[in-house]
Amino acid sequence: MPLNIPGRRRGPGNWRRPARFDRNLVVIGAGSAGLVAANVAAAARARVTLVERDRMGGDCLNHGCVPSKALIRCAKLAHEMRHADRFGIAAVRPAVAFDRVMAHVHDTIAAIAPHDSVARYTALGVEVLRGHARLVDPWTVEVTPDEGGVRRLTSRATVIATGAAPVLPPLPGIEAVGCLTSDTLWEALRHRAEVPRRVVMLGGGPIGVELAQAFARLGAEVTLIEMAPRILMREDEDAASHIAAALARDGVRLLTGHRAIACGMDGGGKWIEIAHDGAPRRIAFDEIIAAVGRAARLEGFGLEALGIPTGQVVETDAFLRTLHPNILAAGDVAGPFQLTHAAGHQAWIAAMNGLFGDIWPIRCDLRVMPRAIFTDPELARVGLSEAEARAEGIAHEVTRLDLAAVDRAVADGAAGGFVKLLTPPGRDRILGATIVGPHAGDLLAEIVLAMRHGLGLSKILATVHIYPTLAEAARHAAGAWRRRHLNPRLMAVLERFHRWRRG
Repeated sequence: MPLNIPGRRRGPGNWRRPARFDRNLVVIGAGSAGLVAANVAAAARARVTLVERDRMGGDCLNHGCVPSKALIRCAKLAHEMRHADRFGIAAVRPAVAFDRVMAHVHDTIAAIAPHDSVARYTALGVEVLRGHARLVDPWTVEVTPDEGGVRRLTSRATVIATGAAPVLPPLPGIEAVGCLTSDTLWEALRHRAEVPRRVVMLGGGPIGVELAQAFARLGAEVTLIEMAPRILMREDEDAASHIAAALARDGVRLLTGHRAIACGMDGGGKWIEIAHDGAPRRIAFDEIIAAVGRAARLEGFGLEALGIPTGQVVETDAFLRTLHPNILAAGDVAGPFQLTHAAGHQAWIAAMNGLFGDIWPIRCDLRVMPRAIFTDPELARVGLSEAEARAEGIAHEVTRLDLAAVDRAVADGAAGGFVKLLTPPGRDRILGATIVGPHAGDLLAEIVLAMRHGLGLSKILATVHIYPTLAEAARHAAGAWRRRHLNPRLMAVLERFHRWRRG
């Protein structure tokens, strides 16, 4: 539960505040949030130290966004080769050299890594220390460097940006069968010459569906097991059903409403036992990947000793301050989102509040936070879903536009998706939007901008969009809303006016 204590606060303890400080800001963790926080502080000419015990760039660069999107691109190319006959080009069965696919993934990481490197951040004015950081009092961070020894840094403020890590479900035998996660699969499968023949994916959330589709398109026999009645339970059912249908077309076997019981090995190889409305049954596999969630990294950083409350995340107030106002948190460790762009947004606010919060605090506003699932088609959403609006009793109306109305989508052979907008009854203010279709994450940006700055659908409708582009989808959706809200009395007056003008 977020802290809600106004004004300056003090945590428990009798620590003595230093008269002078070595640094203005110490940032613990060099993932998405930590890098942004350190960059902001350096740009403000503060003395800042960034501490990272593992690889620079954190999960996004090394395990998450970057490698998964590189894999998805390879998988999409294989899919296009198989289905080229849709466009009058001879279809071919791609010969997938999986080790070269994985080499492309790691080459992509290596190409982006300089953006997050020690050298770059040092050049920006950030002191980067490799090692483990632990808070010993509200103003002191103890760093155990990789080369040994201990350093103590005093700082006016500290930003905790330690991220999150995948969790394994409490399934008997899961460790014995070598269960992989979105963190470990990139190294574990790096030198595999062929794609694993049989893959079991545990979890039907964003990570699970993205990886399931990618492995299926590369030639694996993929079974996705989800305990909930459908995949992507946080999204509207009509949107999730589009993704489920796409996965099924790509050969993914979806076992929703199934409960995993145990894993094991026998003479026939590895297996998982599942149950669904009847006797348990076993499914054989070569690799199993768990994508059932991620847990914030909270232990080993001295939070408990300082009395900083933690539940599933570090508890903060609306300014991202913990119980100690000079200790802040950002990114996955602070929640509620586990999104790279959310982490960057929070990190900017945390850094600014760490440096200037006692003079001019900035409130963290997360009401307009977009997200995307990078399946094919993509699913992107911002604001309220239709299900959330109903559950919260928020009055709304829904405007839906099928992408078949967008000429570029038709020309591209990608007209199967839709745009769905939620607005208050009779008003053009956007409460939420869901897009299913090609480049949905890109198309959503215009709607995010409109929501963030209070621009209604009339403003989108009045904006010139290039023809023919997929971006016209937002304008067409705004036009659909407008047509539903034409004033019938005004239309009748206009009709009489034009009749009079004709004589």
